[in-house]
Amino acid sequence: MNASSSPSPAAPAPAARTRIPPGLVAGVVALIVVLLLPLPADLPTAGHYMLAILAFAVVIWITEAVSYEASAIMITALMAFLVGTAPMIDNPSVDYGTSRAISMALAGFSNSALALVAGALFIAAAMTHTGLDKRIALVTLNRVGTSTQRVLIGAVAVTIVLSLVVPSATARSACVVPIMMGVVAAFGVNKRSNIAAGLMIVVAQGTSIWNVGIQTAAAQNLLTVGFMEKMLGARVTWSDWLVAGAPWAVIMSIVMLVVVLKMLPPESDNLAGGKEAVQKSLADLGPMPGPQKRLMAVAIGLLALWSTEGKLHSFDTTSTTYAGLVVLMLPRVGVMTWKDVQARIPWGTIIVFGVGISLGTALLTTKAGQWLGAQVVLHTGLDAVGPLGVLAILSAFLILIHLGFASATALTSAMLPILIAVLQTLPGDFNRLGLTMMLGFAVSFGFMLPINAPQNMVCMGTETFTAKQFAKVGVILTIVGYLLLLLFGATYWKWLGWM
Repeated sequence: MNASSSPSPAAPAPAARTRIPPGLVAGVVALIVVLLLPLPADLPTAGHYMLAILAFAVVIWITEAVSYEASAIMITALMAFLVGTAPMIDNPSVDYGTSRAISMALAGFSNSALALVAGALFIAAAMTHTGLDKRIALVTLNRVGTSTQRVLIGAVAVTIVLSLVVPSATARSACVVPIMMGVVAAFGVNKRSNIAAGLMIVVAQGTSIWNVGIQTAAAQNLLTVGFMEKMLGARVTWSDWLVAGAPWAVIMSIVMLVVVLKMLPPESDNLAGGKEAVQKSLADLGPMPGPQKRLMAVAIGLLALWSTEGKLHSFDTTSTTYAGLVVLMLPRVGVMTWKDVQARIPWGTIIVFGVGISLGTALLTTKAGQWLGAQVVLHTGLDAVGPLGVLAILSAFLILIHLGFASATALTSAMLPILIAVLQTLPGDFNRLGLTMMLGFAVSFGFMLPINAPQNMVCMGTETFTAKQFAKVGVILTIVGYLLLLLFGATYWKWLGWM
């Protein structure tokens, strides 16, 4: 065959042109608009720049114009160059310089709250690596029975137990969802049935509810604890958080079950074959192997140490968690190596978390947070409504603005430092640490839209329910949860001394 008859190589396809996301454009516009606003006399230039960066962050987080990891890098760069060209607060004749500013932008990575999040993610990875999370879920389901109500109660029980030992809401839902889908299949019901929809909605909503009840159940709680330490010089211990939050979560779990059964009445009261399917899955796992036993022992030990902090010992949650990690990674004694878990760790979460702490800390360092807090108090009359009124207004604000956020961690990073500054600006003798914890509870109200929490989206991916079904249940849970928040604030939490 001569050259003229041979096929010519295909021309390379032109690279597809990607449009700039409108949300990113809106974020840049918000940044520029705030930068061009007249500088208030009582706001330092660095604080003015930080408010512009905050506006940029809020817009791109709400619009999800770029990934959270990419947004974290953008925020870091903006802090380095904008704050770096601003005069220092304590010495206005000298600029911060990019070296000091980048250190400010990375300060969150030395915070103990970030270390605790990283440790929690390692424990969650160990659970997945050994399969202990699946065994716990199946054992719990095996004990509840086969009626529809018992299966729903079992789903809540699984959520509570895993909330104690798997400190990641997304990891918990990712573990439970396949098991629950197996139960649905064993029952022989359509995945678009009310039974399947109710079961998945219970998993999603129950996860959010118990994010309130247990401090180590969610990253936003640990971020709240980090801001407590940085801004208030104190924090709520694991056991004190449990005593305050768990009763609310128990009542809300009951409310959730009643609402789901009412809004999505099951087609059958008893489902044959479900218990046998769970027992078969459990039997397929075989006897509990050594790594699972050792991991269970470490998890129980950590629960004991977390719950007795400040009572039987003075070791903080982060330190005891890392001691547990040492045991889990010891040769021959442990259950995992670095190679086993490194691919299971969502490193992007750690990056976002660290930059979130840095953003909140920088808002305070540059006096932007304090200035914004003073403006809120000045223009809203919060100083005249008392602690319960403050809780009512600020928690309602957080619940409403959460509708625009797909990440409670991002919401906490953007808003909680400002709200703590508001609490510090308010006059009167009330427990600012306790109110901060309650606002942390409100951050977990991701009940209304599937997009408001990662665990909602994991369950939504099963295609067992529609966004409309989820919202019908979620609106009721949001209203009841908010009213219960205020009732607890007026009674139980006040009696505990948190108001």
